[in-house]
Amino acid sequence: MIKEFLKIAAKSLRTRPMRSWLTMIGVVIGVFLIISLMSLSEGIKGAMMSQLRMMGKDLIMVFPGEINDFATTFGGGLELSEDDIKAVKKAEGVESIVPMNYKAETVRHQGKVKTVLINGVSLEDGLDVLENDFGWNLEQGRWPSLGKKEAVVGNAVPSEIFSGMKPGDEINVNGKKFRVSGILKSVGNKQDDSTITVDLDMFKDITGERKGAKMLIAKAEAGYDTERVVENIKGELFETRKRVRGQDSPSFSVLSSEKVTGIVDNILGIIQIAIIGFASIAIIVGGIGIMNTMYTSVHERIKEIGIMKAVGAKNKAITTIFLIESGFFGLFGGLGGIILGLVAAKGAELAIRATGSMYLKASITPQLVIFGLIFSFLVGCIAGYLPSRSAAKMSPVEALRYE
Repeated sequence: MIKEFLKIAAKSLRTRPMRSWLTMIGVVIGVFLIISLMSLSEGIKGAMMSQLRMMGKDLIMVFPGEINDFATTFGGGLELSEDDIKAVKKAEGVESIVPMNYKAETVRHQGKVKTVLINGVSLEDGLDVLENDFGWNLEQGRWPSLGKKEAVVGNAVPSEIFSGMKPGDEINVNGKKFRVSGILKSVGNKQDDSTITVDLDMFKDITGERKGAKMLIAKAEAGYDTERVVENIKGELFETRKRVRGQDSPSFSVLSSEKVTGIVDNILGIIQIAIIGFASIAIIVGGIGIMNTMYTSVHERIKEIGIMKAVGAKNKAITTIFLIESGFFGLFGGLGGIILGLVAAKGAELAIRATGSMYLKASITPQLVIFGLIFSFLVGCIAGYLPSRSAAKMSPVEALRYE
């Protein structure tokens, strides 16, 4: 019986191909947006979470400014003062601290001039953290020697910025000559792979920024609860700023690596929910289009409905035929949206990788594809329910008289 119902529904779609395609456009657009944006956002989320999970659970990040004011904290030029750094260092449970600075500077190499982000890190205190917690490992050469004008470069620097650069080459950073001591393995983060890292003392010599830091990383002592150390650092910073600057409210952010991971995970999760919400609007519009088409189809086939009921077709059978037809609209629209979404996601992945701005891999999973198909099919069935019920309730006598 179901086989016959499928044949009737498929025949109806084939007899009105243009209207069928136009009806499915809304569903196609909605599913296209869900598949393409969800796969890309999941890929971005996976890459970011992978990077964050590489960090040890005993690491604590200290930023100037409030974390809820993202633009000011990371782009407003705020810095941690020397007093702040000393306060963090003396907090109970802090084993070591690694002040970090960064600034874009002009770099010259073999006649080429580029603007490159320069990292200033205390290699004496922070080399262990960079290697063991941030996954920084050398592909060629060695780490810079303390007190010497040497630098290590990210993996993308010799491959994309200064082609052919190798350990032993000389570079000129803001008028200061440095020797490339090593090249890092790719860490999977385009920004880190495109930077040049020098010891913090050399960074100060290059930039003239003698005091403070853009951020710092603190490592908790073994046996201490990381969240407790976070509170200790906050207390020391608060007391220091109150004493030195007269500030009664904090203008700093102290977060454990696990807290940072949780915040990023939550933010990306909210973005994904918003994506589904916006894309669902297009699918709902598509559902309204399906409902309108089904009402038109019922109106055009009144006599056919009368004949089916006259020869013994039950209300349930009539309802099922029109539900299958509307479900087909949703299913085929979803299939078209999935194909376009996958093509768009892979295209965006390749385009972004080609620009070299970041590493991105679109996350295309069977679950996402199945979700798209089931969701679109259900939208089609729901949209077709009222028209199918109106068809089932028709009187066979009145339907046969209809002209």
